Amino acid sequence: MVEHAIPFKDYLMNIVSKSLASLTFSTLALSAFAAAATAGEQVSVADLHANRVQLSEKQISITGNVIKVNNGVMRRNFIHVQDGTGAGDTDRVIFTSTQTARVGDRVTATGTVKLDTDFGMGYFYPTLVEQATLNAAE
Repeated sequence: MVEHAIPFKDYLMNIVSKSLASLTFSTLALSAFAAAATAGEQVSVADLHANRVQLSEKQISITGNVIKVNNGVMRRNFIHVQDGTGAGDTDRVIFTSTQTARVGDRVTATGTVKLDTDFGMGYFYPTLVEQATLNAAE
């Protein structure tokens, strides 16, 4: 069932230089799109760190609690997530995203694993998950 339909007339799709006479967005269509856009292999924080080389350049998802947020650094937000696995220096994963969250939020974050990222000036990340999407988790 389609809910909350939003019609658009003469919709211009800039990305493909096409124009549509009409287009309707709905909750159902947007939910299906969001699910497809956020698909990634679900892993734990500990598993990501233990298998970082094998997961390099792959899309992964982690569900956990936001413990730290640094917004607006180098045109991105850095979101630190813990899921209760891992220990010491590997008890969290840092995601970069254009989205943000608040400390205490429970999220599922999905992005691409990058290894040995060096932004200079002392900002070096052995494991970083970039271009992440964040969704509220239960």
